[in-house]
Amino acid sequence: MDSVNTYWSDRAALEWQVELGATEAMLDEPLNRYEVPEKIAKPVVAASKDGPPPIPVAVEVDCAAEALIAAKGAQDLEGLKAALQAFAHCDLKKGARKLVFGEGDPAARVMIIGEVPERDEDRAGLPFVGDARTLLDKMFGAIDMDIAGAVYLASAFPWPAGNAAPTAKDIAMLKPFLERHIALANPDVVVLMGNTACQMLLGKSGLTRLRGQWGEVLGRPALPMNHPMQLLRNPSRKRAAWADLLSLKAKLESMP
Repeated sequence: MDSVNTYWSDRAALEWQVELGATEAMLDEPLNRYEVPEKIAKPVVAASKDGPPPIPVAVEVDCAAEALIAAKGAQDLEGLKAALQAFAHCDLKKGARKLVFGEGDPAARVMIIGEVPERDEDRAGLPFVGDARTLLDKMFGAIDMDIAGAVYLASAFPWPAGNAAPTAKDIAMLKPFLERHIALANPDVVVLMGNTACQMLLGKSGLTRLRGQWGEVLGRPALPMNHPMQLLRNPSRKRAAWADLLSLKAKLESMP
């Protein structure tokens, strides 16, 4: 009897809900979706018979070892350049525009290794560009050496390091490529123009103290010198650079 007595009121309530847009009855009782339960039940995870799965551990790559393998695999300079371009473990590569490798005749008696590439070198993909190249041409022209034919130019790093100094990790990673570069070019004399090249190949830093003192790199005479950009910034060092050039000329004349 109660259902009969409330029929018209129930129908009016239903018609009102339809008019509001209700199209389907989901629950027997209204649900307050804004009500926050006092406790939220945690999902139950069935325990594995073998215990919890092991936590994955990231495999640490020995970048210097990978670089050594890649460098040793290069049989010529083109192969070494390709190996550098394919090397994926150096973050410096991500911010570079071009690979700075070498320029000139690889068969030249003198191989000059420059600093970490700066912005203009990165854009050109060449070591020693702009004012530095102009001064370098004049320096070697003064001792009767033509850069275009008598010197092979290379870079200590193939990519720029931003505004930060080269890290020990980057030096260890890129050293095998630089040593392989020297071995494949096979020059009579190596000129280390900058502190980075000295760190990588002589294991020493402090160019003010090292310049002018002959050392040895891979069985070849090596002469540390100031980079042309350093001479442009500090013209007072040009006198010492001239002495280094004369020492280089004398060394070449004394060699068979």
